[in-house]
Amino acid sequence: QVQLLESGGGLVQTGGSLRLSCAASGRTFSSYAMGWFRQAPGKEREFVARIRWSGGITYYADSVKGRFTMSGDNAENTVYLQMNSLKPEDTAVYYCAAAMKYRGLYYYSSAYDYWGQGTQVTVSS
Repeated sequence: QVQLLESGGGLVQTGGSLRLSCAASGRTFSSYAMGWFRQAPGKEREFVARIRWSGGITYYADSVKGRFTMSGDNAENTVYLQMNSLKPEDTAVYYCAAAMKYRGLYYYSSAYDYWGQGTQVTVSS
C-alpha cells in the first residue's frame, strides 16, 4: 500500500507564504506524476498543480500561476508546494495525490491513484 503524508499547513496572513510537503511511503513507489489539489468549505475539490517526472514538467491552475511553485525529488518520493502572496481565497484543505501512470487529463481527480489525508491552509484577511 502507498501512503502520502502532507505537512506544512497552517494559519498565515494575506500576502504571506507557506511551504507544503508531501512524502510518499509504502511499497516500492515509482509514480508517473504527482499533484496538489485543494478543497474549500462548500466547494468541490480543484486542481492546483502537478509535476510529471519525465522532463520535470509542471502545470498550474490559472488561479495560482505566478504565486505557487511545485517542485519535487522523484528519488526521495517527495514533492513540495511553495505558496507565496497568499490570499484569503486560497484557504482550503490541500491534498497531495500520486498518479502511477497516465490516466487522463491532469486536472481531473480521476487521473490520480493515491491521495493523502490533507493539510489545512488558512489565510486571514
